[in-house]
Amino acid sequence: MTDTTETIDYSKTLYLPQTDFPMRAGLPEKEPLLVKRWQDMDLYRKLRESAAGRTKYVLHDGPPYANGNIHIGHALNKILKDVITRSFQMRGYDSNYVPGWDCHGLPIEWKIEEQYRAKGKNKDEVPVNEFRKECREFASGWINVQGAEFQRLGVIGDFKNPYTTMAFHAEARIAGELLKFAMSGQLYRGSKPVMWSVVERTALAEAEIEYHDYESDTIWAKFPVASLARPVDGETKLTEGALDLLQAHVVIWTTTPWTIPGNRAVNYSPRINYGLYEVTAAENAFGPQPGEKLIFADALAEDSSVKAKVTLNRLRSVSAQELGILTLSHPLKGFCGGYDFAVPMLAGDHVTDDAGTGFVHTAPGHGREDFDAWMDAAVDLRARGIDPAIPFTVDDGGFFTKDAPGFGPDQEGGPARVIDDNGKKGNANQAVIDEMIKRNALFARGRLKHSYPHSWR
Repeated sequence: MTDTTETIDYSKTLYLPQTDFPMRAGLPEKEPLLVKRWQDMDLYRKLRESAAGRTKYVLHDGPPYANGNIHIGHALNKILKDVITRSFQMRGYDSNYVPGWDCHGLPIEWKIEEQYRAKGKNKDEVPVNEFRKECREFASGWINVQGAEFQRLGVIGDFKNPYTTMAFHAEARIAGELLKFAMSGQLYRGSKPVMWSVVERTALAEAEIEYHDYESDTIWAKFPVASLARPVDGETKLTEGALDLLQAHVVIWTTTPWTIPGNRAVNYSPRINYGLYEVTAAENAFGPQPGEKLIFADALAEDSSVKAKVTLNRLRSVSAQELGILTLSHPLKGFCGGYDFAVPMLAGDHVTDDAGTGFVHTAPGHGREDFDAWMDAAVDLRARGIDPAIPFTVDDGGFFTKDAPGFGPDQEGGPARVIDDNGKKGNANQAVIDEMIKRNALFARGRLKHSYPHSWR
């Protein structure tokens, strides 16, 4: 039997627009031809001529670094900007996109250093002018490559005359504007906390920081109470009632023992309940012993006692008012003739009783919250006769300085180091811990694996 069923092409029964465009448009082949046509006709210049006299709309590009081929982030950034400039051109503006490149800074220098390392060269042995010349040549090459890649995306702009931060004219104008600020008295030198890479010898932006697991040395350190200040409101009962605190120690916890030489204060929180505790029993013959009096956040006293293998007996509550009038001694007081300064107790919003002891050891040269707490208290510190200057205890190479007596250049064998050139832990933690043990300034010690900032490089 023969099948005589007629096959119907239903597409011919539909009324559709007729077009000469191919069904799939052939974009992989068409796009390069379209971009070439725009370039051959100098579309950017024609747009400027046709828009002469119109209100200007200029998109001055936030420059990328000239240090490698573009990626999807560049594509998103540039295509969105091209959409904006084209839309404003069609809305009747003289809409001009001005491309540019950032030619200074670590991303470019790091690429040159990578080339040095591959050749076994030491960057520090290369004359600075030669190093800068190589960076300039490297950036210049990538400007041409990236410019071509941006145009391949279909971006229309003045790529024949881009701006670059390394153009001598641009550098001269930047220096000139800076001098105007200086001559008018508006330029001053301040300080702020930043992340610093010892390996790369540079400050790190937030985008350059990654967090990885890291095992830190942890210590519970004892700060002896040195004196009681008279309350500002003139009341004397509080001072008399707090006399038993003169025999006590405030205990702090830190995962960075190397910051102890930079300590200048201890922070507490008025929202936390604190208590005065006495050691009644100790398993070890070293460390805290029976009879010692210590101040902890109530919520953390038991956990701390377990770490030190001691038994604590709570004697009484310690109020925020009492903590505020305490002045402590540095646990390294007198070591190599240093650390003979008052360590004030300061209230701080960043203090919690989630971990540690309820007190935060504050080294203003080594942390954002430490810095902010110290600077916020500067006026009160001066009123108490305390110099608010921030010590420079660690240099850009991770070595202790003369502001860390006993651990810096005066230490036998040279200064201790926090981090070495390979980003590995140096001997600074151990040097500080060893001295704290000698001085009976440790309540306990341990190790903690936690998330810690690293340079992405």
